[in-house]
Formats: sequence, structure tokens, C-alpha cells
Amino acid sequence: MRWLAIALALLVAAPVAATDASLIAWFEIPVSNLDRAMHFYEAVFGKPLSRDRVDGYDMAMFPGTDGPEGALVKGDVYVPGKAGPILYFRVTDVDAVLSRANAVGGRTLYAKKDIGSNGWVAEFEDSEGNRIALLQSR
Repeated sequence: MRWLAIALALLVAAPVAATDASLIAWFEIPVSNLDRAMHFYEAVFGKPLSRDRVDGYDMAMFPGTDGPEGALVKGDVYVPGKAGPILYFRVTDVDAVLSRANAVGGRTLYAKKDIGSNGWVAEFEDSEGNRIALLQSR
């Protein structure tokens, strides 16, 4: 039933994406150990992150793309966890990304699921205890 809710959410969001390039401008993933989290995300997605300090917070920036940009962030107001919003990363191969996540200390929370014409989704727990989702288009 969860896959149906995800598919419906993606279908409902599609018209917004077509008229407004992206509602999401920036995301932040809370971490308790920035070095460990950087190693995890660089291994999972195969992209280097760049360190910075912004407004007193240590950050590791994801490389800019055509979509929203974001960072791993360590600080007193950033508490990792699985509750709250779920961030979906668009990937070309859910199985490969899940495999890399599990190989570097992650854990599959929601196995790859076919959601019809929208593709496939899956979720994993990162090195910091956050719930992160994947979306692979058909």
C-alpha cells in the first residue's frame, strides 16, 4: 500500500514540477559525525562533497546539479533521525545505490519497490541514522 501512496504523490507533484522548475531550493541532512557522513555519501553516490563552514555550522556540500542543492550539516540544531520529511535522491540504478549504502554501513529500510510508470523506490538508513529514499525513473 505504501508504494501506491508514493506513486500518487509523484503523480500529483508532476504538474507542479512542469510549471515551476523546482519547489525545493536547498536541503540539509543532519549529521553527528561529518567525516563519517562524508565518507558514507561519497561512497554511496560516487561524488565528492566539499567542506565549508556557514553561519557557524560545519557542512559538506553536494555538487551542484540541475535540481535542488544541499549539504550534510553538523551543529546543535541538527539532529539525525528517521522521523519527519523523507528526502528522495534520483538515481539511475536503485539496486546499485542500495548495495553501496549497505556496504559502507547503511541499512535497507524499504526494499526496492516497483511503483508502476513512475519507476522504482527504496529507502535506506545512512551512517547517521537518517531515512533517505531513492527514486529510479523508468
